[in-house]
Amino acid sequence: MSSIVSVLAGRAVPVRGNDIDTDRIIPARFLRCVTFDGLGVHAFEDDRAQLKAQGKIHPFDEARFQGAKILVVNGNFGCGSSREHAPQAIAKWGITAIVGVSYSEIFFGNCVAMGIPCLRVSSPDSEAIQTLVEADPSATVTVDLTAQQVKIAGKTFAATMADGPRTQFVTGAWDATGELVAGAPQVKANAGKLPYLAW
Repeated sequence: MSSIVSVLAGRAVPVRGNDIDTDRIIPARFLRCVTFDGLGVHAFEDDRAQLKAQGKIHPFDEARFQGAKILVVNGNFGCGSSREHAPQAIAKWGITAIVGVSYSEIFFGNCVAMGIPCLRVSSPDSEAIQTLVEADPSATVTVDLTAQQVKIAGKTFAATMADGPRTQFVTGAWDATGELVAGAPQVKANAGKLPYLAW
């Protein structure tokens, strides 16, 4: 059984903008890796470089957001290709949950498979949460999958997730591979009872 994911809390990092695709999250040149280790330092690499060249700074480079666990985004986050490297890079940076308006279906599925819940809030609420985080980066953001809420600075925002994946998280059944491995002895025992598998 995977670990239960019900309530997650920590500081947050806001990344503003709609339609942030997987190539922006992790540029294609980093896809040649054999493992996902080390991808975190390259999350949003090109966006960070472009802003730096303009004399600006990306939230992932800002000292006040270092160590954040909750990523707060806007609409259609993770669109583009199906690369698993995108959520892996975010996770390796340190993110354990994402709050946003909407997500690419494949990106969302990859996050679920990794144990990263992606909750949906309204567009005004996502911007309000981002503003609160920017005003006080030390504020704790609490993501509650059971109550379907996001809390920060004494304010509570309704947050949703489809019943299927939400149930997987709160019961600890989100890791399909882990479930198969854990059930291997039972599968072997049952297979041993089948006459056509006896040699």
